[in-house]
Amino acid sequence: MIFYKTLNNWYSNNKRELPWRKTANPYYIWLSEIILQQTQVAQGLPYYSAFVAEFPSVFDLANASESQVLKLWQGLGYYSRARNLHATAKYVANELNGKFPDNYKDLLKLKGVGDYTASAIASICFNEVAAVVDGNVYRVLSRYFGIDTPINTTQGNKEFKALAQELIDKKDPATFNQAIMEFGAMHCKPKNPNCDTCPFINSCIAYNKSEVENLPVKLKANKAKVKHFNFLVILSDDNQTVLEQRQGKGIWQNLYQFPLVETKNEVGFTEMKSLAEKHQLLKDRSFELSLYNKESIVHKLSHQHLHTKFWIVKLEDELKSGVSIASVADYAVPILIGNFIEAFNF
Repeated sequence: MIFYKTLNNWYSNNKRELPWRKTANPYYIWLSEIILQQTQVAQGLPYYSAFVAEFPSVFDLANASESQVLKLWQGLGYYSRARNLHATAKYVANELNGKFPDNYKDLLKLKGVGDYTASAIASICFNEVAAVVDGNVYRVLSRYFGIDTPINTTQGNKEFKALAQELIDKKDPATFNQAIMEFGAMHCKPKNPNCDTCPFINSCIAYNKSEVENLPVKLKANKAKVKHFNFLVILSDDNQTVLEQRQGKGIWQNLYQFPLVETKNEVGFTEMKSLAEKHQLLKDRSFELSLYNKESIVHKLSHQHLHTKFWIVKLEDELKSGVSIASVADYAVPILIGNFIEAFNF
């Protein structure tokens, strides 16, 4: 049986009921694809529902403030996705009269839309024969065809894209793309795949050569950098604190955080007390310092691991120009700080 026929048959019997599979509206498909970049369906689903409820059209999203978008995105990580989402919504609403491009080539021009997302939207919404290639697709194809070309190389990208394009169902590219992604996510899983009940068991090269656990091949990434973050959680007599908006192109751009003191190594109470006394917000002011978490919280990002401590600074006078403690939870913050805010019960 032709590859796509076997795949589509499996999909028709095993696919999950997901809200974005009930529509071909490019706004909803685009929204779901951006949210699901580097995010599992279980985690992304409530965010998708929240965005659809809050911004039912691309015009609603375009008219929102960046802080509203970032707040709703809080916890998903990779915040550049949210900023690109907002920028593209503005472009589509204001420059394209709310209509998304109807082909792969023009979709690719949208901010935050790469090969995979453009292929997904073009095929699902406009029936264009454009094969998707994501982590799930790499895994299925590398195992079935026994391909050991590293997937995180230029050669690998080209090889798997060409193969997927060759295999795609030319008459129904939307179903094929969704089927192969679903098969990789639900059946041909990274760990403990369901090989015993696989419809491709007789023709899968990796299975028949006992190579399933070794494929796909991925070159090792550079070792993550270790950074030491110390947040000063200032609490004043007039029930205020300080939140600062991060600037620049680094992590957490435009999100809010407590004043940060970054150190080369983990610091103890005495050293932190000295650093706090020199901080511009606390210089020549009386305060009590205490450590909220004795063990550093390790927050792992793709290229760096943040060893984090939260230091409670009880200020013995008024801030006057700070942020009301009661409003802290309303600000868009990184999930690391959001978890602290929730635990500290602001």
